[in-house]
Amino acid sequence: LKPLLARASAVVIGPGLGRDDWARSLLNKVLESRLPVVVDADALNLLAVDPAYAENWILTPHAGEAARLLGTSVDGINADRFSAVSQLQHQFGGIAVLKGAGTLIADSHIKLCRHGNPGMATAGMGDVLSGIIAVLVAQGLSHAHAAELGVWLHARAGDLEAQLHGERGLVATDL
Repeated sequence: LKPLLARASAVVIGPGLGRDDWARSLLNKVLESRLPVVVDADALNLLAVDPAYAENWILTPHAGEAARLLGTSVDGINADRFSAVSQLQHQFGGIAVLKGAGTLIADSHIKLCRHGNPGMATAGMGDVLSGIIAVLVAQGLSHAHAAELGVWLHARAGDLEAQLHGERGLVATDL
């Protein structure tokens, strides 16, 4: 892993990671690298069990992952998404991106993305988003700008695809 991290500008960790001891070890090594990190999927679930705080990461939970991170329910998250994303950012640091209808991005302020559509609620869409954000960070954008632009690009791509082919059957590779 060390030679790979030495060549990296940013890391996405979580999609397909699993939650076993190996996964936890890999997450710890990535976090120790001090590289900018986009934390998604199973890495968020591991973080919910063993919380940490960092300024050089972007967390990208959906409501279920956010509920685990904050020790509440999905209904609690969805009842006040603005408060939830603010709590995530305050408790874990960095940038928090609360995915879902009206994706929210929190750093010192909260931003709302008005794009995207229900057809995007399919497996792998969050993986695409975390990859887009990491690519933007690797190209030198600030974490905040990468999160905002990444969320917007992802949502607009989903909207354009839905306009062309409809929301039904929309999958991650369409974006």
